[in-house]
Amino acid sequence: MKKKILLLGSTGSIGRSSLNIIRNYKSKLEIVALSTNKNIRLIKKQSKEFKVKNLIINDFESYKKILNYGLNNKIRIFKNISDFLKINKKKFDVTIVGISGFDGLDPTLKVIPYSKNLSSANKESIICGWKFINKKLNKYKTNFIPLDSEHFSIWSLIKNSNHNMISKIYLTASGGPFLNKSRSKISNAKISDVIKHPNWNMGHKISVDSATLMNKLFELIEASKIFNLPINKFNIVIHPKSYVHALVNFKNGLSKILIHDTQMEIPIFNSIFYKTSETYKKNKDINFKNLNGKNFIKPSVSIFPFLKIIKKFKRNNSYYEIILVTVNDYFVKKFLSGNINFQKMQTKLLKKLKDPYLTNYYNKYPKKINDIYMMVNKVKKYLYENE
Repeated sequence: MKKKILLLGSTGSIGRSSLNIIRNYKSKLEIVALSTNKNIRLIKKQSKEFKVKNLIINDFESYKKILNYGLNNKIRIFKNISDFLKINKKKFDVTIVGISGFDGLDPTLKVIPYSKNLSSANKESIICGWKFINKKLNKYKTNFIPLDSEHFSIWSLIKNSNHNMISKIYLTASGGPFLNKSRSKISNAKISDVIKHPNWNMGHKISVDSATLMNKLFELIEASKIFNLPINKFNIVIHPKSYVHALVNFKNGLSKILIHDTQMEIPIFNSIFYKTSETYKKNKDINFKNLNGKNFIKPSVSIFPFLKIIKKFKRNNSYYEIILVTVNDYFVKKFLSGNINFQKMQTKLLKKLKDPYLTNYYNKYPKKINDIYMMVNKVKKYLYENE
């Protein structure tokens, strides 16, 4: 029997990588529904190729447009995930959440009761709403598998281990485009320099976060929440080749590492075929060149000033991480629109996090989901009014 797949965010990078896997395993996988925000041209092509009968278009204007596309009358179009779930009768074997930003939180919570396995790469949902997600996962006995390569690697290395025996977990970072570059080169970096990731083909926003190492700080927070471990159990280490994705040191003297090529398809494949003996069709032998030489470097605060932020995180599900994500989004947007240079973006962000208006919320907590959205909107309003 084919595994039933719900793919949210099918037109984004995670969605397209997921479809590459499904394309090679059509005899074993069936897509029940695809979703997008505005990219209706691409989702139309995807629905035709994979014979998908349910499409979810979250942007209302795009939803109205696709209704006039002359699609097969057997294809049902929904304007949101809630409308689709009303007609759904069975649990999906795997739900993949590839939606970016805060837009992913609400759909993630809504699909949990309908999913046997939930695989997510949505950072904002996990960082800001994990306590609500985890509560639902437990209530509906839904298995959770993280999709980010680092978190999937940690999950793979410790899933059968006693967590009390973990001494330290290392998340690897490529170092971005400015590793070993002079400070003057970094401070005068153009947008084209910043988004030029050395190993991964990513969107502009996440490429900026990689260059500042903010993306890795987010991953530390995610890992702390997902694996229910204190933040001081985690460290960041620079690994320019991006071949090793996680290292775990245990108290019994043993250490484990997980390696794979810089392809998101690998963790996606393994999350879909979890607990099966399916073979990855693009499998390669170990690349020993990527393991040789000086591969691991301790990151420098002078190059990556955002490392100072780690000390502020207390793993208490407060408004702090919600504010951090929102403030970072604001300054990255300013940088990508050409309104601030790379160095000032980092300096001003660190200064803004000390603003009394914001620090007033650092020891307060969201009690319900709407509190998260309320705080995001409140912080955005404050930032734009105090530019």
